[in-house]
Amino acid sequence: MSGIREEIRTSFKQGDALTRLILVNLAVFVVFLLLRIIGFLFQIQLADIFTQWTALPSNLGTLATRPWTLFTYMFLHEGFLHILFNMLWLYFGGRLFMEYMGGRRLLSTYILGGLAGGILYIIAYNLFPSFSEAVIISNNRGASAGVMAIVIGVATYAPRYPVKIFFTLNAQLWMIAAAALLMDLIYLGDGNNAGGHIAHLGGALFGYLSVSQLKNGKDWTEGFSKFMDNIANWFKPKPKMKTVYTNTSKKANYREKQVHNQQRMDEILDKISRSGYESLSKEEKDYLFKIGKD
Repeated sequence: MSGIREEIRTSFKQGDALTRLILVNLAVFVVFLLLRIIGFLFQIQLADIFTQWTALPSNLGTLATRPWTLFTYMFLHEGFLHILFNMLWLYFGGRLFMEYMGGRRLLSTYILGGLAGGILYIIAYNLFPSFSEAVIISNNRGASAGVMAIVIGVATYAPRYPVKIFFTLNAQLWMIAAAALLMDLIYLGDGNNAGGHIAHLGGALFGYLSVSQLKNGKDWTEGFSKFMDNIANWFKPKPKMKTVYTNTSKKANYREKQVHNQQRMDEILDKISRSGYESLSKEEKDYLFKIGKD
C-alpha cells in the first residue's frame, strides 16, 4: 500500500493539470466510499453527513452557511457510473483543451465553469415555479459543469477537429459538443436530475463565451489563473538559504602576499634587463624557479 500511495503522490506532483484534476476527483470519491462503508458497518450516516457539507444546496439560506460548496460540489460523486463517465469526458476533452490552450487555462476553465454551472443551478431553482417544492431539499454534485465548460470550450476553439466515434465513425468535434448540449436540453424537461442539466448548461455557456473571447484576444481566465498561482506558491517549500562564512583576515593576507610577490618579481625582471640573468644572486634565481613552478 505504501508503494501505491507513493506512486499516486508522485503522479500528483509531477503530473499535468488534467492528471491532478482527475486524481482529486477520484480521491474525493474514495473518501465518500470509505465513509459509506464505515457508516454501514457502524450504522452511522457518515456518507450523508459528508454529502451534506460538500454538495451544493439550492436553498439560499442553507448555502449562506456553506458557501464553500460552490467549489466542493464539483469534485463530489456518489455513483460509480457518474464519476466514470465524467472522468472519461474530462480526459477526452481535457487532452484536446491542453493541446490548444494549456493546462493553466484548463484548471481555471474547469473551476470557473463549475462555478457558472452552480450559480445558474441556484438561480433556476429559486426563480422558476417548477422547483418551488424541491428548492428546500435539493442539492447538486459532480464535475459535469466544469467538464462541459472544457468540452464546449475546445469545440469552440477547434470545431472541425476530427473525432472517431466507437473507433469507426468519423465526426467533427462540434458535432460531439452539440450532441452533449442536445441531450441536456432533452432531459431537462423530464424532471429527472433537472438541476444537473441546468448546471451543465451553465458550464457550457461559460466555456463557449470564455474561449470566444480568448480568440478575440481577451482571456477571461487570466486573473483567476494568477490567483491560483499565488495559492500554489504558498504550499511550495521555500529554498534554504546557504550561509557562506568568509574569513576576511585570510583574504587580506592573501592579497598582501600577492602584491609582495608581484613587487619582488618586478625588481628581479628589472635587474635582468639591466645586467643580465648572471647578475642574479642564488636567492633570486631560486625565487624565479619557485614562481615558475607555481
